[in-house]
Amino acid sequence: MLENKLGITDSTELARAEEKISKQKAIEMFESGFFEKLEPGTYKSLAMIHRYLFGEIYDFAGKLRKVNISKGNFRFAPLMYLDAALQSIDKMPQSTFDEIVEKYVEMNVAHPFREGNGRSTRIWLDLMLKKEIGYVVDWSRVDKEDYLLAMERSPIKEIEIKFLLKNALTDNVNDREIYMKGIDHSYYYEGYYVFKTEDLTEM
Repeated sequence: MLENKLGITDSTELARAEEKISKQKAIEMFESGFFEKLEPGTYKSLAMIHRYLFGEIYDFAGKLRKVNISKGNFRFAPLMYLDAALQSIDKMPQSTFDEIVEKYVEMNVAHPFREGNGRSTRIWLDLMLKKEIGYVVDWSRVDKEDYLLAMERSPIKEIEIKFLLKNALTDNVNDREIYMKGIDHSYYYEGYYVFKTEDLTEM
């Protein structure tokens, strides 16, 4: 149970609040021109995305985690190497699809935040793809199980995640519906599916 600014002590209630508030913030990001202020592919831009999404919920939004974390059997970058890992990720090239996905995989291994890494980093990935090659991922075309398995294996072999994402690319980079469906899918991968973005835009 994560400490939060909302004073919520029930984990199910927190998950619902986090999904609703951060999805509303994801909609705002798209509509406010926030993305235009970012430099795609930098840790700084990822931290700004994370702060925007989760700043109303958690004090740690946009800040480096202070604990070691793991998911299943996978341990993310140890705290003592995290700074160095982020500096080296910042320097990685990002001019081709392959380079961008390799950078994305490394950022996933780093997992710089206490919570909300996947959701922030998928937005960060799309900003790189849009800027460098004129595409984004249509996440609604990426199956959850396939994606999670490919990401789990990606530190050893990237071929699966590259194949999955390449087959889901679209050049409709400013399409509102693709972005909104993408946010819903991105959250679904992490087990958040109570609220649909289209319903939240009407609230």
